[in-house]
This record gives sequence, structure tokens and C-alpha cells, in this order.
Amino acid sequence: MGKIVLKISVIAAVCIATLFDAQLFRTKDRMDKLEGFDNQKFSYGFFLAANNFDYKLVLDPKFGMDGQKSLVQTKSSYSFGAGLIGKMRLNDHFDLRIEPGLQFLQREVFFDTQSNDQYAAGTTANAPFTPRILTDADKLRTVKSTYVDIPILIEVHGDRWYNSRPYAAAGMNWMMNLQSNSKAADDNANGLFRTTASNFAWSAEIGIQFYFSRFKLTPGFRGTFMINDEMVSDNPETPPYWSAAISSAKTRAFMFTLKFE
Repeated sequence: MGKIVLKISVIAAVCIATLFDAQLFRTKDRMDKLEGFDNQKFSYGFFLAANNFDYKLVLDPKFGMDGQKSLVQTKSSYSFGAGLIGKMRLNDHFDLRIEPGLQFLQREVFFDTQSNDQYAAGTTANAPFTPRILTDADKLRTVKSTYVDIPILIEVHGDRWYNSRPYAAAGMNWMMNLQSNSKAADDNANGLFRTTASNFAWSAEIGIQFYFSRFKLTPGFRGTFMINDEMVSDNPETPPYWSAAISSAKTRAFMFTLKFE
């Protein structure tokens, strides 16, 4: 489903650019559109996004590795998001943007950590525990997340070439995970993978702005990378099959956005 959404978004960007402005790259007898649009101090709009989210894992050398074998794997997911755009003009080449949005996603984390039974007697890193046979349900954690994503970006753009203009942007994000379960008493021993609620990330983006008769369309590509560790450790009495195997888990996301202003 996610891959279909991504393909539809890419096709939509191409089709919109083609259907609404067939003269976009013809220079003869063509008038510029929305000539004064970028001179406004403030402008507004909305965006749609097709996303690919994954975790970047750093594994614990004892509980997360068996020799050279990684005992924890993740599977990325395709998802979608939407939000609003607020832009303030700074000068001819720089704008300040804030783009609050919602990102809906689901990821999978696989734990092949049965070999940690060897630490059942206890070590300096864990208390003694009673080994358990890990079922398929124990090995798979489906992590659902809904991020309230609020990036603040500085945009730099080149000179306008007729009805198009390239740009690049970078900035910081505050991301609130509404499905973090960070305060839940249960943990992975009960099938619950807990993550932090409040997070910080940085983003970088490139794209091209296209000007039409009534609006500006901006297809772009953005990368977002979490700064803080999102994983909440299991309770002290939980065996080291799950969170103990992970030193840190940070979200990384790649997005294709369509912006309408």
C-alpha cells in the first residue's frame, strides 16, 4: 500500500506540472505567472507527503550481537503525511518556513535474541533471569507511530527562471510521538515496544518551485534524522531479549512532498 502511495505521488507531480502548464519550459511568447507572489511578507499553503521511515539501530555488543551476527533487524515502511505551510520572506534569496504536519507510520523490529539465554546466570549488565522460549510473537514488534512534526527551516532559493525556481532548505524539527507508550507500565515482556514522546531531529530538503496561474506547486525531497535516542528501556526485571539488545534507536525518514501555496 505504501509503495502505491509513493508511486501515485510521483506520478501526480509529473501530471500536474504537465497538465497545468504545458508551456513551462518553452521560452518563446510566454508570460511569467504570479510575478509578485514571492514579494509577499507572509504566504501560506498546505502539503502532502509520501514517506519512508526506518530506525537506525546501534546494537549492544553483548546482547545485540552474536559474534559478527546482528540479532536485531528493522523493516522500513512506506506511509503518508499532511500538514500546513507558513512562510515569511526574509530577503530576495532567503525565507523562513514552518511546516507543522502529521506523519502516520508503522515499522517492524525483529529480535533473534534467543542466544541471550547464555546470560541467564547474570552478569554485571543484567540480573539473573529465567530463560523463556521466544515465540514468533515475542520476536516481532510492530511499532505504530503518529508524529506531530514541526520543522522550522531556512530556505535559500536561486533566481527565478520564467515559471520555475530551485531551492534548498535545512533546519530543526520537534517531533511529538502520540503513540509512544513511554509512560506505560508494560514493556516488551508483555509485547509493548516503548519509545520517547518528545524528540528532536534535523532536516534537509531540495526541490523546484513551479508557478501557475493561481498557485505555486513545489515538489521536493526531504531527509529527516532524529538526534536523540527514542527507545525506552524495558523494566529491570525483564530478560535481555529486547531493549537490552539495542544501545540506541533513532528514526530516519525520506519524504517526497507536494506543496501548494
